[in-house]
Amino acid sequence: MNLLRILFELFVLYLVYKLIFDFIIPVFQTTKQVGKKMNEMKHQMDEQLKKQQGNQFSSDAAETPAKTAKEDYIEFEEIK
Repeated sequence: MNLLRILFELFVLYLVYKLIFDFIIPVFQTTKQVGKKMNEMKHQMDEQLKKQQGNQFSSDAAETPAKTAKEDYIEFEEIK
C-alpha cells in the first residue's frame, strides 16, 4: 500500500512540475512580452500623432489669410 501511495504522490508532483514549468511560466513570460510590445506601439503612435499635429499647425500658419477667406464662401449661380 505504501509503495502505491508513494508512486501516486510522485506522479502528482511530476504533473504539478510539468504544469508550472511547461504552461504557467511560459504564459506569464508571453503576457509580459506582449504588454511591453503594446506599450512600445502606443508610445510610437503618440509620437506620430504629436508629429502630425505639429506639421498640421505649421502648415495652417503658413496659409495666407486671403486663401482661407476665399475658401469660406461657396460660389453659386441662381437658376430661374
